[in-house]
Amino acid sequence: MTLDEAQQTIDQWIQTNGVRYFNELTNMAILTEEVGEVARIMARRYGEQSFKATDEHIELAEELADVLFVLICIANQTGVNLTEALQESIVKKTKRDKERHRQNKKLQ
Repeated sequence: MTLDEAQQTIDQWIQTNGVRYFNELTNMAILTEEVGEVARIMARRYGEQSFKATDEHIELAEELADVLFVLICIANQTGVNLTEALQESIVKKTKRDKERHRQNKKLQ
């Protein structure tokens, strides 16, 4: 699925199942909550915290998909084409960081 297809699919889902988009501020709060769930998994799986028995079943892929879903909702409701935005971001980062990371001694 492309980003354009994802944006269309989620918009259709919202129109059919979600009634309407939550407002932008609500979606920002939901996005923050979902990112926090990803952080919890990362801290436990790759960091030094341990899983609680109630958290062991939570999957990183599911939580990342939740983040992406809400992010796409925000893009849709604010008129952002994510394909174009991502392409522009890659161009920006390529110009800005062309030599920066190669010269970073911490990455050697």
